[in-house]
Parts: sequence; C-alpha cells; structure tokens
Amino acid sequence: MLNVVLYAPEIPQNTGNIMRTCAATNTKLHLIKPLGFSLDEKVVKRSGANYINECDYTVYENFNDFANKNKGTYYFLTRYGHKPHTSFDYTDKKENIYLIFGRESTGIPKEILKEHLDTCLRIPMTDKVRALNLSNCVAIMVYEVLRQQNYNDLLREEPFKGKDYLEQ
Repeated sequence: MLNVVLYAPEIPQNTGNIMRTCAATNTKLHLIKPLGFSLDEKVVKRSGANYINECDYTVYENFNDFANKNKGTYYFLTRYGHKPHTSFDYTDKKENIYLIFGRESTGIPKEILKEHLDTCLRIPMTDKVRALNLSNCVAIMVYEVLRQQNYNDLLREEPFKGKDYLEQ
C-alpha cells in the first residue's frame, strides 16, 4: 500500500492539493501534528476541490505515535538526501511504502533523518531554488511509485465523457 506522510504541514493549500492527489491515486494520507491550520478551514477544502471526503487520512500526535502504528518501508524526502528519488525500487506491491515529507519551512527534523540515512532521498534540481513546492514533490513521488508499479488499478481511460471523446 502506498502512503504519504506529512510531518507538521504548515500551509493549508498544500495539504488540500495533496489530499486531492491522494484521493486520485488511492493513496493513504498520514498527518503528523502539529498542523499549521485546522482541517475544517475553507482553504483546505477549496484546495482539495471537494475531494477531501474521498481522501483516506489519519492524524497523529507526533512522529513516534505515527511510527508505532505504521510498519513498512519509510522513504524520507529531504533536500539533504544523497540519492535521487528514482534510485529506489518501489515495485513490491505487497510492501507498505511510506513517503515522508517535512514541514514547508524546516523539513523533517535532523534527529529523525539521522536514523534513516539509507532511505533519505532527494528530487534533483538546480542550485537556483532551495526546494520545490511540497504538493509538487508529493505528486512527483506518488507517480514515480505508481509508474514503477504499472499504475496499479488506476483508470487509463477518462470515465466521465468516455474513451472516444477526442475522436467524436
């Protein structure tokens, strides 16, 4: 099972966008407190474009609470990682994969990262920016895992207007 973990997210629009991505990909979302917003805020709902009800998510008190309740392989996205995100094999569909992202301002605490150096990874980019937007990073990572898993059971045809829409 594919999981996205947000450690202390601060920006409600990012979390709303991530909820939409999770709903679109059957990915479970884990939110670790403190949250920089309330999940009831209109801005979260607006960013999630009314898909929040379709998003399977759980909120945890802290990282230890999360880790005690979730077993599997943890991958930590950090600008300090030394391995590109594409250098890992995510093909085992029976494995519980957790893609862990830090808060927008400071990332994942160094104390947590130091215990998992072998699974700290980085999305390659130039030296012109410090980091990509959190919701963009989540989408890049979720779709890399799904690509390696041949997109599991995701639809390959547009379900609302029909697969022949362009030909009509």
